[in-house]
Amino acid sequence: MTTDRYLSVDQVAELLGTTARFPRRLVEERRIRYVKVGRHVRIPESAVRDYLAAHTVEPVRLRRAGLRRAA
Repeated sequence: MTTDRYLSVDQVAELLGTTARFPRRLVEERRIRYVKVGRHVRIPESAVRDYLAAHTVEPVRLRRAGLRRAA
């Protein structure tokens, strides 16, 4: 049995710093895992972590070019 907490749409929105419309859209477009409990939608915390990990953009490390001396 998992010890995952199930969050409401409003709780996920607060966690992400967005309005409730954003997680509702993720659920509607099936871009995040969710559970239907009667008419209620619950999103596992692990699904939120997985979504964030999949959409995290790592910074690009630029090489220091052009620092050579001209001969």
